[in-house]
Amino acid sequence: QVQLVESGGGLVQAGGSLRLSCAASGRTFRSYAMGWFRQAPGTEREFVAAIRWSGGSTYYADSVKGRITISRDNGKNTVYLQMNSLKPEDTAVYYCAAGLVPTTHEDRYDYWGQGTQVTVSS
Repeated sequence: QVQLVESGGGLVQAGGSLRLSCAASGRTFRSYAMGWFRQAPGTEREFVAAIRWSGGSTYYADSVKGRITISRDNGKNTVYLQMNSLKPEDTAVYYCAAGLVPTTHEDRYDYWGQGTQVTVSS
């Protein structure tokens, strides 16, 4: 069992930066791939980024490549999402998730956090 708690969301102006954190409980955290997804009002949840258990491979949605970086610290049981050059269209609730493989498909993730709101003003 893994419990995930996101933090770091907030209100930021366009062009600004935020770093989201996802703290995981459980000794098996380092066994899981981790993903970040987001959901804007009236839209379906979409993939943002994912990282292998080792941190050696990362994957990004085309819409965020070059602006967003996913990383993890297995010693701290935490995964991060560094978001730079934020745009109003990045406004959404951001969720972290844990699964066996890093994938864009949300149904392949077994555990989810409660989400953290990110709002980017123009």
